[in-house]
Amino acid sequence: MNSVISELNNNLKVLYRQAIDADSKLDSLQQQGKGKFSTLFNSESGFAIEAKRFKPYVLEVASDVEILSTQDDIDQAMLKSTVIKMQHLHQLLASFK
Repeated sequence: MNSVISELNNNLKVLYRQAIDADSKLDSLQQQGKGKFSTLFNSESGFAIEAKRFKPYVLEVASDVEILSTQDDIDQAMLKSTVIKMQHLHQLLASFK
């Protein structure tokens, strides 16, 4: 399972860098009077938080990965949920570019 956690952490690093860049672009768009929305993901996405920027979502996933990394037997439901959240982030960040 160490390889699974390692892969999740590698994905987190990529997501974090992309989120910082995307949040900067969102800040710029908002200063121009664009980007009027209340949240990036809807309630069905699996995220517990609602935010206008990517970083809080990445931090939520990072917290999930941290919890998974401390478990002796990885909670499969939590692992699946974490991977789905990462997929949502990857998809939205890719479409944001």
